[in-house]
Amino acid sequence: MQEELEEEFLSWLLVFKEYPQLETLAALVMLVTIALVANWLVKFFLVRGFYKLLNRMGGAHKNDFGIVKRFSNIIPALILKSSIDIVPGLSSMAIIIVKNVTSGFIILTIALALGAGLEIVNVLYMRRRNAYLKPIKGYIQIIKIIIYAVATILIVATLIDRSPLILLSGLGAMAAVLMLIFQDTLLSFVASVQISSGDLIRVGDWVEMPQFNADGDVIDIALHTVKIQNWNKTITTIPTKRFVSDAFINWRGMQESGGRRIKRSLFIDQQSIHFLTKEELEHARNFSLLKGYFDSKLSELNEWNAKYVNSSAGESFDSRKLTNIGTYRAYIEKYIRNHPGIHSFGMTLIVRQLSPTPEGLPMEVYCFTKTIAWSEYEAIQSDIFDHLLAIAPEFNLRVYQAPSGYDMHEMGVRIRN
Repeated sequence: MQEELEEEFLSWLLVFKEYPQLETLAALVMLVTIALVANWLVKFFLVRGFYKLLNRMGGAHKNDFGIVKRFSNIIPALILKSSIDIVPGLSSMAIIIVKNVTSGFIILTIALALGAGLEIVNVLYMRRRNAYLKPIKGYIQIIKIIIYAVATILIVATLIDRSPLILLSGLGAMAAVLMLIFQDTLLSFVASVQISSGDLIRVGDWVEMPQFNADGDVIDIALHTVKIQNWNKTITTIPTKRFVSDAFINWRGMQESGGRRIKRSLFIDQQSIHFLTKEELEHARNFSLLKGYFDSKLSELNEWNAKYVNSSAGESFDSRKLTNIGTYRAYIEKYIRNHPGIHSFGMTLIVRQLSPTPEGLPMEVYCFTKTIAWSEYEAIQSDIFDHLLAIAPEFNLRVYQAPSGYDMHEMGVRIRN
């Protein structure tokens, strides 16, 4: 049996001697097989160790970004590079080409692995509680660009079998071209530094840029772009540098204050404004919110009239009296201060008259709600003005409204009758 095996082996050797190309092919197949098996073994053990490390650092298997695969591919390339010399029948030129290509592949694999490692660093950093205050994604991208640029120079130098210093010496003449090509990257990098140092925007901020039709939450801050999810769920992408060169509104201050501003006016028909009659005054005294107001206001008016109005001449036209518009304004202020959804202390609360307009006398309400949630804010604002619109006739005031088609119809009916 042993003699038969020896004879068969010798016959295979004779075949390889007669056909050297077959010997070269067999050696190449064996070398590639060894490289693939080594790749599998390294990947198998490296995966286990790397995933254990990720789990200790709070990572997850899906967040390896291919770094294990990248590093495991270095082993077969090293085997091919170091063992290609022993393959019989290969020319020196073929051996040099294989070595240069495998060296370039190793450099590329290391660069991609470093890029994947930087992505892991970013993921782990963003899991910190206050990571959104100082995002590092822009800096990670800058480092990746530098790594890929250096890797490109080394790969080209390896493939042409020249020193990288030769290529680097030629970059001086290409500096102007590189500045032109990477001007957006440089400007974006400077803008990212200014945004981070000045704390201009953060992920989660409500940002408004009318020139880009952007109004919503910041969901991503990268080196070149900032993504904003608008309220209609569309995504607006804005160059990072525009947040330094252009004006924008950041509503973070409102969100951090815990109160959202209400600034809205009621337009009162000025023809309905008059002094309060005795009957109207008695009727207004029924409002519990105005009890303290009447006591102090009437005392103030009586004191002023006694000092500046000639009482012997009877009631004078220039004597001060209560008006329905003033009483209504006092009622609005009392009502808002007692509203459970409004900040009555610590934030501005004003009820004021603005300059008269053709549409009437604006009665502006300026205050802050106790919530910044949009739906709750709108509900509180609507609830307040529902009441103010409905209570205005109790003070014999009319809210201005432009004549509608129904008004014109009623007017025509009256004229015909």
